[in-house]
Amino acid sequence: MSNWANADSIRMKFSLLMSDMYQTEVPLYGKLVDLVADVNRDTLAKDPEIKAILEKTGEMPRLNLERHGAIRIGKAEELFNIRRVFAVMGMYPVGYYDLAPAGVPVHSTVFRAIDSESLNNCPFRIFTSLLRLELIDNEALRNTAAEILAKRQIFTPRCLELVELFEKNGGLTEEQADEFVREALETFRWHQDSPVSKELYQQLHDQHRLIADIVAFKGPHINHLTPRTLDIDAVQVGMKDRGITPKAVVEGPPRRKCPILLRQTSFKALEEKVVFAGGGDTAGSHTARFGEIEQRGVAVTEKGRKLYDELLKATRAAVGGAPTEANRDQYMQTLTEKFSVYPDTYDELRQQGLAFFHYTVNEGKSVDHKVTANDLEALIAEGIIDFEPIVYEDFLPVSAAGIFQSNLGENGQKQYDENSNRQEFEKALGATVANEIALYEATQQKSIDFCLAQLNK
Repeated sequence: MSNWANADSIRMKFSLLMSDMYQTEVPLYGKLVDLVADVNRDTLAKDPEIKAILEKTGEMPRLNLERHGAIRIGKAEELFNIRRVFAVMGMYPVGYYDLAPAGVPVHSTVFRAIDSESLNNCPFRIFTSLLRLELIDNEALRNTAAEILAKRQIFTPRCLELVELFEKNGGLTEEQADEFVREALETFRWHQDSPVSKELYQQLHDQHRLIADIVAFKGPHINHLTPRTLDIDAVQVGMKDRGITPKAVVEGPPRRKCPILLRQTSFKALEEKVVFAGGGDTAGSHTARFGEIEQRGVAVTEKGRKLYDELLKATRAAVGGAPTEANRDQYMQTLTEKFSVYPDTYDELRQQGLAFFHYTVNEGKSVDHKVTANDLEALIAEGIIDFEPIVYEDFLPVSAAGIFQSNLGENGQKQYDENSNRQEFEKALGATVANEIALYEATQQKSIDFCLAQLNK
């Protein structure tokens, strides 16, 4: 059927409505969006090269629309159905992230578009974490949490009906898609009324604040939305200037001429009023939702990721652990020193096989003989083929955990010795998560094949 609603369009409508909803719920997020827009405008005015790259790769129109969100869910059934909901929007699970080794009792994936054109049309993505109940060491509390989660339904009946229609028919009409977006949005709304008592909330909170955030509420309220900036260091300074308290340091690699992977920062979580169930004193508060900002760089290869991990590990070993308010200056100085060995030009990154690039034939250029992949370097040297960085669309486990921890307070970190459990996660998901590096590799190879085919016409 040709008149099904386009998945990119559904995703765009959903992301815009979610942004409006979150701005109403967390007004400080609106200030953050305004700050990022100001920084991006100034950066583009000062650096024509960045502007040229964004225009050439098709990223310019998506820049101010770009958002990623994050949710935390409590049981396998919720993960299974959230996958079905996101599939309607053309979003699929990519990457497996186990945050337990970093003291956060969840494992996660990212739901996002996987096609380059779809990503440029709407790059909205949701980092989705599933609670690992087995990591709650108090057996009675673990059983209570499981009982609470078993009773809740985070989707409206109509939302699931529309998902079933989509799966049965292969699409939704425009009218059905608009209704689906409205119904799906309800899953992510903040609910002030908690289904648990104040006493039980405190027990969950004392076990781990994030466990309370997942179990003690009616659904997986969106806990942050993240705009993309072109200069995260300017945003970090700008937050202070606008009366917004940022976290101690920017997570990820240090500032570079050629950004790699992802850098993130955030403002501290807000304290929000909650009305708990039961008699007596039911008034309380909950601290979990915050504002986050990201700067995205080039996607790196397995070799590039291995070097990144080694340098980050060496930095943390040198300063005695993760970055804090106390070691902030030492950490950032050490990080910059350690990363000085990581090449900082796109040509070096490409030639050393550290990052992925998109290749194009320069306008008006041609060859008078058949060319193969072996000729790629010569064609680049002759100016026949050009290359631009492929933007990193995913996340860093350590960075994600750092953002979580910075908003959980001093007692937010725990130690978990359990092994990664990807198999159980995928069983709950009802699907295999895609390998993000394989997706970037395929995108790069597709662009090379297209260049060679074009030149060999």
